[in-house]
Amino acid sequence: MKPFVPKLVYFEPEALSYPLGKELYEKFTHMGIEIRETTSHNQVRGIPGETELARYRNAKATLVVGVRRTLKFDSSKPSAEYALPLATGCMGHCHYCYLQTTLGSKPYIRVYVNLDDIFAQAQTYIDERAPEITRFEAACTSDIVGIDHLTHSLKKAIEFIGATDYGRLRFVTKYEHVDHLLDAKHNGKTRFRFSVNSRYVIRHFEPGTSSFDARLAAARKVAGAGYKLGFVVAPIYRHDGWQEGYYELFQELARQLEGVDLSDLTFELIQHRFTKPAKRVIEQRYPNTKLDLDESKRKYKWGRHGIGKYVYVDEEAQELEETIRSYIARFFPAAQVQYFT
Repeated sequence: MKPFVPKLVYFEPEALSYPLGKELYEKFTHMGIEIRETTSHNQVRGIPGETELARYRNAKATLVVGVRRTLKFDSSKPSAEYALPLATGCMGHCHYCYLQTTLGSKPYIRVYVNLDDIFAQAQTYIDERAPEITRFEAACTSDIVGIDHLTHSLKKAIEFIGATDYGRLRFVTKYEHVDHLLDAKHNGKTRFRFSVNSRYVIRHFEPGTSSFDARLAAARKVAGAGYKLGFVVAPIYRHDGWQEGYYELFQELARQLEGVDLSDLTFELIQHRFTKPAKRVIEQRYPNTKLDLDESKRKYKWGRHGIGKYVYVDEEAQELEETIRSYIARFFPAAQVQYFT
């Protein structure tokens, strides 16, 4: 698929006082993209659309360039100590995505141009914990790879972390647009993860993202560039023929990665889940979705913050975990499965 290009761009005036802000303004002006001004990246008004659904779809194609004022990083446990705030929002239309509810009425994509401030804060966190390793997750609230061909913020972050003694970086993507990241000086301190799934899940629930085959080809490129590699299998979803679909995933993954050094390969396994608020939003935004959101078939599980979610009943979840782990053991016997949740 072609790299993402916004249809509409908003700028905070202050963003133009930063080198990246100026660069992006010139780039989008040259591309002929409509540019508007907004007083705050948190209060963007005037996104076109006659209905709420139309405004939502237009917002997913809107980029907002702003300044990150809150420099207290969120926690990203258990996978990392902190979330690295380079961007918020995603151009993909994954029906099940948790950003449907966490971003609420702000589904537009935000990028932050005060990178020096963000990296300085990251260095502070690293120094506070030294000589312990401090891990940063760069894709908590966005698919940062999907927009980095425009900003190169992620590439700068990779090289910033690569120059530290005790910092480590990780992120996950559904996009194939990795070529500009292959020559980054990562020094082995970044884990590049791909979100993968069966062809059924990608075809029916992940519109606006790279294909199954394109993601696997990109993973081979990344591994060849010396990055630590990982895969997030999520959401693991029980569809007709799911056993065969996931078997094909790992079989093809092994074929694509043949000859690549996989001595430090990781997998993270996440079963499909949803909340009641998410269900309402999903059904409004994707009214024809095939996603099974029937609470009567699920188990209710309390979350860490008092918000419950619906997961598969224990017997079905156990079957999912045992099946996926058996495929990994067959095709990637040296890989580490970090968790199933």
